[in-house]
Amino acid sequence: MIQVNLLPDVKITYMRTTRNKRLVIGISSLVIIASLAILLLLGSIVYIFQKKNLSDLNGDITTYNNQLKNTPDLAKVLTVQNQLKVLTGLHEQKPVASRIFGYLTQLTPAAASISQLDVDFDGTTMTLAGTASSLDVANTYIDTLKFTKYQEVDGEGKPQGEAVSAFSNVVMSQFARTTSGATYTITLTYDPAIFSGTNNVKLSVPSIISTRSLTEQPTDLFQGSQSPTGGRQ
Repeated sequence: MIQVNLLPDVKITYMRTTRNKRLVIGISSLVIIASLAILLLLGSIVYIFQKKNLSDLNGDITTYNNQLKNTPDLAKVLTVQNQLKVLTGLHEQKPVASRIFGYLTQLTPAAASISQLDVDFDGTTMTLAGTASSLDVANTYIDTLKFTKYQEVDGEGKPQGEAVSAFSNVVMSQFARTTSGATYTITLTYDPAIFSGTNNVKLSVPSIISTRSLTEQPTDLFQGSQSPTGGRQ
């Protein structure tokens, strides 16, 4: 059978264009409808759900606030909690007074002893009084204190940073000769870092004299009555 196309080419093109136009309009309509649906969904989330969520949160805040206000002795509880928070810092600031005995064993000449020890941790001063075999030993004791330095050390005992003088203003405020030797009273100012609880320190004592730490005679360091460390009496 022979088919004859009776439609002109212009008509065929017009029909194809019309069909494509309808297709584009249909797709665009679907996109617009989908966009409007998404916009409505977002709007409902913002203006409905979020408002409800904020309202619920405000209600919870009001409820908990009322519960706190009705807590008995709330101000006292908060005060105690704040005080507990600062305890750690206060403990770290507390001087480690027990180090004094090790320091004196390193510093005191073997030919000298201590009969009175006063330490003022607030004023960072110290007074040492005792006897020595001679005034030369007492003077050497002073030189040892003057030239003693310290360094911070890590957990393994390795020095950290530069060495710093441990004592300053070292003065022999009183001295006297006796039949058996001499008596002395030494006043000094110490660096508070050597008693700090936040770090470990190591003294570097000049090799001027033989101290008890070298002669291994720490039991003979203190003689007679002594004042407890921690403040002047």
